[in-house]
Amino acid sequence: MRKLVVLVLLLLLVSALVGESSLWAKKLTYGYVTPGPDTWYRKDVEGFQYAAKLAGVDVVVLNSDYDTEKEIANIKTLIDMGVDGMCIFSFNPNGATIAARECEKAGIPLVVTDNVGQVLKSDYDVVACIDFDWKAMGENVANYIAEHYPGEKIAVIMGLFEHVPVQIFRQSFEPKVAELGKNEIVAVRDGKYTPTVAVDQAQDLIESGYDFSILFVFNEEMAAAVVRMLKARGLLNNPIKVISTNGAPYGIELIKEGSIVYSISTSPGWEGFISFLALHAYTQGRIAEKNQQILLPNTPITPETIDDKKKVIPWDIDPVWIELTKEYFPQYDGLY
Repeated sequence: MRKLVVLVLLLLLVSALVGESSLWAKKLTYGYVTPGPDTWYRKDVEGFQYAAKLAGVDVVVLNSDYDTEKEIANIKTLIDMGVDGMCIFSFNPNGATIAARECEKAGIPLVVTDNVGQVLKSDYDVVACIDFDWKAMGENVANYIAEHYPGEKIAVIMGLFEHVPVQIFRQSFEPKVAELGKNEIVAVRDGKYTPTVAVDQAQDLIESGYDFSILFVFNEEMAAAVVRMLKARGLLNNPIKVISTNGAPYGIELIKEGSIVYSISTSPGWEGFISFLALHAYTQGRIAEKNQQILLPNTPITPETIDDKKKVIPWDIDPVWIELTKEYFPQYDGLY
């Protein structure tokens, strides 16, 4: 009887200790350095936070406001906080490399978003680079223009010239246009990912007398503002046709009404979701490999695909991200 009592007491003690251990178990905290306030970056953060919420992880987000010194300070702040992992979305080529160097020294796993794999050329290890295939996107847009608008001249308003995806897009788009030989690019301007700047650039192109009928605007946030200006001036589709990328909610509506004639679906929300899962898979020991390059699919937006969430992937938080993740990235299943 005494042995039974002792056994029961031991079991109660073990149970209490296990309960106390789980009670005091450290909750993971990841840091996220975002480059600026525009919609694309905000949606990327929201996707990261959504996955973190599903996985029970806290997230600290610091905004660099397109300031290189502030970006470096944000990296150091998160390292000093002792975060368990970090994601950086840098607006300049050096930001991700600096983060990789500092995180490697601190022993903090790092995922890099929208760096087009440039950091993989550095001397520092990261967990993964999460990207869209910007090179293929540039070629896709050039091919579409050549096929549908041969002989027409093109003006271009990019995002931020310093941003690596912008550079990669230009490095494929501009040579492809020249190679196809059916169109000519008459001007390339920096829209700085700011709708008012994009409108100013478009108006200057028109008023400076540039001869063009195709206006490529790098994202639909800028394109929407440019469309409003062209409508007001009676120039939209007569003669200026607007082409863009992203598949944003407001972009979808403009495509449906014919104000944007072509675009490509790239969801920053799903990108942020995958960025979290790549980082979490590493910290949880699910995947040990480093320096992965993970490319998300991008798909042309056509009348046949425009209402299909698996083709035109939502920017806003949507359970379809989970279905798409199971389909394209089954290695992350069960992490959320």
